[in-house]
Amino acid sequence: MNLFCIHLKQFRTPKTLTWISVIAFSLACSMSANAQPIQIVNLLELSGAGATVGANMKNGVELAIKEINASGGILGRKIEITTMDTQTNPGVAKGLAQKAVDMDAYAVIGPIYSGSIAVSMAETRRAEIPNFTGAAAASVTQQGNPYIFRTNFTQSSSMPKVTKYIKEQLKANTVDVIYINNDFGKGGRDEFIKSAQLMGLKIGADISTDQNQVDFTAAVIKAKQSGGDVLFAYTNEEESARLARELRKQGYNKPIVGDTTIVNQKVIELAGDAANGIVGHVALTADAPQAEVKSFVAKFEKEYKFKPDHNGLQGYMIPYIIKSVTEKVGKVDRKAFAAAMKGAVLRVKDQPGLLLDVRFDDKGDPDRVSYLVEIRGGKQIVETILPAAKPI
Repeated sequence: MNLFCIHLKQFRTPKTLTWISVIAFSLACSMSANAQPIQIVNLLELSGAGATVGANMKNGVELAIKEINASGGILGRKIEITTMDTQTNPGVAKGLAQKAVDMDAYAVIGPIYSGSIAVSMAETRRAEIPNFTGAAAASVTQQGNPYIFRTNFTQSSSMPKVTKYIKEQLKANTVDVIYINNDFGKGGRDEFIKSAQLMGLKIGADISTDQNQVDFTAAVIKAKQSGGDVLFAYTNEEESARLARELRKQGYNKPIVGDTTIVNQKVIELAGDAANGIVGHVALTADAPQAEVKSFVAKFEKEYKFKPDHNGLQGYMIPYIIKSVTEKVGKVDRKAFAAAMKGAVLRVKDQPGLLLDVRFDDKGDPDRVSYLVEIRGGKQIVETILPAAKPI
């Protein structure tokens, strides 16, 4: 509220204000409130193990906000973005979430790592602030939090697609597993094994590795000695690159299959030729054939001089989701926004910045097309577009 509004409010009596003054006061205060920027806060991993994913999402978010502000903002209000580094540390993430609450954020984006969002989302929930995350752990949206929304696929929806490919396309009987021992890795490993067993697959070696692990020699030796038909690898991006190099170094020649992280653009850059031949299921890819995705990738590369990964796409989509739903609601209201997100169907024909048509369920999880890709010649090659669970 500006000083004009405050001064008028102090002297607002029947003797000092005519009805015209009252109307002028109301209009001036309303215009002042509407001119205030909409606060969005990024809580992202910009250092530590998650620096690669956090930087991609940050860039995607900022590119979208730049475009939205240039076109008039949301309901005539510009977006003001503040970014804070969680250091890939759950304790730091929780403290920064409280700072976002103190800033009266309209929405919070991140953290991305499952362990961090698991603790930080309690703060945004208490303050009734919509919170978007790219975390894959199924538990994130299974706690009944009405303010949490995922832009990535949950592990429970991704793993059946992976195991179906291994069983039906690769004709495998036994699968060895290498996973990272954190919230993300353990959740993915559990969902994969559950889905594999339902598909009639046997689990051979079940190999745990650590976050920030450098030497994968022992893990690969165990996989080679196990004799499984296929290796399922589920580690974070930088660890995936180290694992891929060690697998090739030791002459591992069986199919290597994973999910988004092992076919990530950063893995391709870090692993080089060692990444070729790896297959993964991805919720989003910069190599998707859709025209809107191609346009985004071109803009991102022009702006930042490198190719985005799936986190860059997620980051770009979130401000457009916020814009689309807020404008459907017709006001900047956090509780109304969160309610409108449940069951929301958002289409590219109405808002191209969404990149892909999407439906959100009552838990805050998305449903849309996804992709089966293989790394060939240092690129993600889309082999199959997998349909959404329900028509959108």
